[in-house]
Amino acid sequence: MQPKDRLPYSPIVGRPTLMLPGGGRMVCWVIVNVEEWDINQPMPRTVLTPPAGGAPMPDIPNWAWHEYGNRVGFWRLLEVLDRLDIKAVLALNGACIESYAPIAEAARARQWEFLGHGFVQKNLQKVEDERDAIRRTAAAIAQFTGRRPRGWLGPGLTETWETPDLLAEEGYEYVCDWVLDDQPVVLKTRTRPLVNLPYTQECNDVAMMLIQHHQAAEYERRALDQFAQLHEEAAKATRIMALVVHPYIMGAPHRLKYFRRTLEEIRRHEDVLFWTGEQILDWYLGQRPG
Repeated sequence: MQPKDRLPYSPIVGRPTLMLPGGGRMVCWVIVNVEEWDINQPMPRTVLTPPAGGAPMPDIPNWAWHEYGNRVGFWRLLEVLDRLDIKAVLALNGACIESYAPIAEAARARQWEFLGHGFVQKNLQKVEDERDAIRRTAAAIAQFTGRRPRGWLGPGLTETWETPDLLAEEGYEYVCDWVLDDQPVVLKTRTRPLVNLPYTQECNDVAMMLIQHHQAAEYERRALDQFAQLHEEAAKATRIMALVVHPYIMGAPHRLKYFRRTLEEIRRHEDVLFWTGEQILDWYLGQRPG
């Protein structure tokens, strides 16, 4: 399979103009990723290299580093979002609803959107039964919220060649893994189209802090630089900007203020809409003929 089998190349110039309601110019959506790391497996990411090398199990230091985010960091992020009256999207492993019930309850109480993010934090290419993982995630979210999730974000943005087909067949309407545009695009599947919403690898704390090893201030600088450019371009055609955070990264004490200041600055713009993924999806489907 080739990318063109999923979606044709489409330059952003020359497309039909997408219009937002009420004089809106662009959309910002905030995605908070909450994951469960299995202490009996190698850790998905590490802050400390094991002193003897390899992938020891249990890896207490690196498991605890991540666990701090769900115990402490999430609640810092939540306070910022509450203060600015921003309804975020909770991308979570299906298993987290039981393992981290207070987090799920806090998001449900605020009417955040729940976004499927695998059943546990594991590369989809290493999951034994991908369809089962997709189904279990949807079932866990539906049982807890009373609604099936409409969107999906692969753990670590991972997919197999079959993932879009399985997602469409299991009732998902949008995905975030194809990070290649500033507007929604449509993926072909073997049954029905699947919309891909603009996500981000650049304004993503994993990339900045854990891979590129930037100082904490890079999150604010980069996010506001990106926002300024997209806001300017949005004068001609709507742009979508995602801000992605993980509680164990941007919820750390020395990083939180840069997340807060980023949102405070964007929030000052009355022509920027803070939407959830399903709000973006419904708007896009209403704009797109057929």
